[in-house]
Amino acid sequence: MRSIFNRGEAYFTGVGSRDHKRMLLGGKMSENEKKSKILVIHGPNLNMLGRREASFYGSSTLEEIDKEIEKTAQECGMIAETFQSNHEGELVEKIHQAMDGYDAVIINPAAYTHTSVAIRDAILMLEIPVIEVHLSNIYRREPFRHKSMIADVVAARVAGFGKEGYVMAVRAVANMTAK
Repeated sequence: MRSIFNRGEAYFTGVGSRDHKRMLLGGKMSENEKKSKILVIHGPNLNMLGRREASFYGSSTLEEIDKEIEKTAQECGMIAETFQSNHEGELVEKIHQAMDGYDAVIINPAAYTHTSVAIRDAILMLEIPVIEVHLSNIYRREPFRHKSMIADVVAARVAGFGKEGYVMAVRAVANMTAK
């Protein structure tokens, strides 16, 4: 049985492929293997949080946000892995890795939100829920930021809640991937 996520409707069902393979082979899963695993991807310049445009992005550093993500995931019975890159190709490769062993992706493509067909195409390959997150409300900013290349291929979008947006996305993933 495969994980099924229909982008047109908001539902997720089935047994994840890695869990199913282990069950078919008669192996037992460790406590961590039973937990849903989410991948959180941060795009360019987010490594500079806490040092750039606090009026838009707040004063928290990326490390502080990642700790909050990991804490929330743990509270929800999940494991979160975080990744940041300023390079489009590295982000695409990380999305490819999500095809095996992850139950959901949370992504803030940052500036690539508005330009990257490559990230969009990589997300289209996934059969797991993807949530787009933005710290700022992109619709209260410059007009070029209003367009998201991935908006129509993700399960949900969270924008304008600052670092709390990531916490909201983790909780949403917990509901979407409940086993």
